[in-house]
Amino acid sequence: MGIVWVIIIGFVVGIIAKFIMPGRNEPSGFILTTILGIVGAMVATFLGQAAGWYQPGQSAGLIGAVLGALLILAVWGMIVRRRETV
Repeated sequence: MGIVWVIIIGFVVGIIAKFIMPGRNEPSGFILTTILGIVGAMVATFLGQAAGWYQPGQSAGLIGAVLGALLILAVWGMIVRRRETV
């Protein structure tokens, strides 16, 4: 049941992040949106533990996961923009 919750929360986080930061060159589709949310949560957890905000073994919450997904979308947008200008 744990993996099902990871997929559901990842999808919700991905949708929220895409709603906050829309773009025409963003990854789309159910699977990529879910992966965006899951990786965003992992990035937020890693950065939060490195900064001392989370204890080892503690994961980021919904807001942290959305911020991590927004960070990934921002980096994605910079990479796509750089490819278009070259």
